[in-house]
Formats: sequence, structure tokens, C-alpha cells
Amino acid sequence: MTTATKNTVFVLPPLPYAMEALEPFIDGETMEIHHDKHHGSYVNNLNIAITNTDAENMKIEDLLKQVSKYPPAVRNNAGGHYNHSLFWTIMAPNTGGVPKGILADAINSAFGSFSEFKSKFTSAATGRFGSGWAWLIKNAEGKLEITTTPNQDNPLMDVAEIKGFPLLGLDVWEHAYYLKFQNRRPDYITAWWNVVNWNEVAKRFSFS
Repeated sequence: MTTATKNTVFVLPPLPYAMEALEPFIDGETMEIHHDKHHGSYVNNLNIAITNTDAENMKIEDLLKQVSKYPPAVRNNAGGHYNHSLFWTIMAPNTGGVPKGILADAINSAFGSFSEFKSKFTSAATGRFGSGWAWLIKNAEGKLEITTTPNQDNPLMDVAEIKGFPLLGLDVWEHAYYLKFQNRRPDYITAWWNVVNWNEVAKRFSFS
């Protein structure tokens, strides 16, 4: 007897670099568990949660924009899938530094300087109570803004307090840093700045 299997709607994207490529700032063991286990679970659980719903035919962005229509399992796992898919791409080895070009100009205009932006973003990420994310977004007026969301929510969701297009996201769940940094979230954030892929953030800024 054969068993019918459901077509996979969403898939786990591969990392665009080796697991250990972000060392010494983010260790390979954390990356492997974070990507394969945590992100993988969000993808699997999302596909289960949307079975036999109209969300099976949606792009992830469209699903997020009306996520309040669906049960919490869809919200949590769709957010987890989108957030992590973005997270992997806005990091890269041999990056860090400062943004350039029109993104740098926009940051300077919105926050006064890159240094001031970095300080405000770090404070937002450090101050996010419990599990969640810190974001740099482009809002509906085309302006840059810093915000945070709880759990796996993000600024694309119709339930978000502050909405906008995510340009940069930082995962501050403990699973993102506990093996290396234990409870020292500020140390993790300091290390993370060294692997921000500003070229990718600039691309998102340009096409958003």
C-alpha cells in the first residue's frame, strides 16, 4: 500500500555560506542548530498548519500581511520562516563595517549618523523583553525606522504595532546565541555587527 504525501509548499533555504563561516563572531554549532533544527521546524510546522487552507497557494509575504485570519500556529511558524530566511541573507563572512551609498545617506538622514543608528538599534535589541526581533524597516512614508517585535512576529504582519518593509533583522531569541554567549545578549549583539551584510541590506532598501 502506498501513502500519499502532501506536496511541500515552503522549503528550508540553504545557508549561503558554510556553517562555520561567521566565526569567531557566531559559532558553527549554533548556526547548525539554529538553521537545521529551529528554522527547519518552522518550515515543517508551517506546512502542516496551512494544509487544506487557502494559504497553501500564497507567497509568504502575502500570508504575513493577513496573518490575523489564521490560527496562531500559522502566525508563529510563518513568521519564523520569513524572519530566519531574511536573517541568513543579511549576514555574511568578511563583512561588517558601515553601509555606503544611498543606504548610508538614508541612515544619516533618519538617525543623524551611523553611530547613532547603531546605538539606537543595539538598545532596541538589548531591551526587547523575552524572545523576539529587532528591525530596521522602511515605513509607508519611505522613511527608516527602528522597531522590535515579540516572538516570531515581524513588521510585515497586519498584527504588528509598527509596520514596514524589513531591511535588517536581528534574532534575539536565546537559541540564536546561548551556546556561545549564554545570557549575555549584549555581547552577542556586539559580535553580530561584525557580520552584517550591508550590501544585501542596501539591495533590500533599493527595491523596497
